[in-house]
Amino acid sequence: MKPIIKVAVAGAGGRMGREVVKLVLGDPELELAAAVNRSAVRTDAGRLVGLDACGITVTDDLELALAETKPDVLVDFTAPHSAVAHTRLAIQHKVRPVMGTTGFTPEDIAELDKQCKEAGIGGLIAPNFSIGAILMMKFAAQAAKYFPHLEIIEYHGDQKLDAPSGTSVKTAELISEARQELRQGNPSEVETIEGSRGGYYNGFRIHSVRLPGIFAQQEVVFGAFGQTLKIRHDSYDRAGYMPGVKVAVQKVMEYTGMVYGFEHFID
Repeated sequence: MKPIIKVAVAGAGGRMGREVVKLVLGDPELELAAAVNRSAVRTDAGRLVGLDACGITVTDDLELALAETKPDVLVDFTAPHSAVAHTRLAIQHKVRPVMGTTGFTPEDIAELDKQCKEAGIGGLIAPNFSIGAILMMKFAAQAAKYFPHLEIIEYHGDQKLDAPSGTSVKTAELISEARQELRQGNPSEVETIEGSRGGYYNGFRIHSVRLPGIFAQQEVVFGAFGQTLKIRHDSYDRAGYMPGVKVAVQKVMEYTGMVYGFEHFID
């Protein structure tokens, strides 16, 4: 029998955090060690997510929660401005961070990788936990070898804080590993309205759509003589990310060092 993994959840009252709490409480292979949130403190974590009381009280002190409950893994869906500090805090307590929060620079990731290795633990920074989205990224990188002309269009709700999305940036990085930089379009092209052609990345463009009523979608559009190819993934509910979160929680126990990208946990 696999040992039960003790999980702390940061951002437990957020939309993604609530789904993680539900996942952990409903899975016999996982145990909720702590639930951290800036609001809803002193509330039972089970009640917070609409389930029966579980005996875990929500706290707003992440460091104290890690020190007292000694979880194996911290799953963090908070905000970009706190992501790096929370990761460092987890590593200091030898808790494996699984970060669904954006805001990490390449320098941050390199430093956190060093800290994880020194502590002898693994960690994960993942822009997207959807298995379908990861497959979309992998398929797009493969297609870019044969269709080097492309653009990325990503759609999210109007309350999303960052643009472009972490998923589109990760997709662009994977494509760039498979495709040499190619400056697309007419070299004399002029934007009569600034930004109308989207953000520039390694020769292609990323477009961010932000509208109410949209959850999360992304498509990569490839163009060639006489044909186009579109690879698209649509997410309709946050619960769709939870199978990936569970895989991440289990796999991170097997690694040493900081891993950037959930695709490394997918065979």
